Amino acid sequence: MAAYENGVRADSISRVKWVKATASDAYNDCVEIAKLPDGEVAVRNSRYPEGPALIFTPSEIAAFLDGSSKGEFDGMTG
Repeated sequence: MAAYENGVRADSISRVKWVKATASDAYNDCVEIAKLPDGEVAVRNSRYPEGPALIFTPSEIAAFLDGSSKGEFDGMTG
């Protein structure tokens, strides 16, 4: 069972390093991710660092990154 549930307050997740893309603008308009001790990945909005955070399995993140690298989500911006 996961240590954290979806919707948990992101600031309650301790001992993790939140990472955001270097392309994040001056207003912190970006998502941040953190690898959790059990291997899952937490995702939060950098404008609201207190949460909530969504929790994903490693395979869910791998599928998203694969789709992203193939341009499958390019229509989501702009």
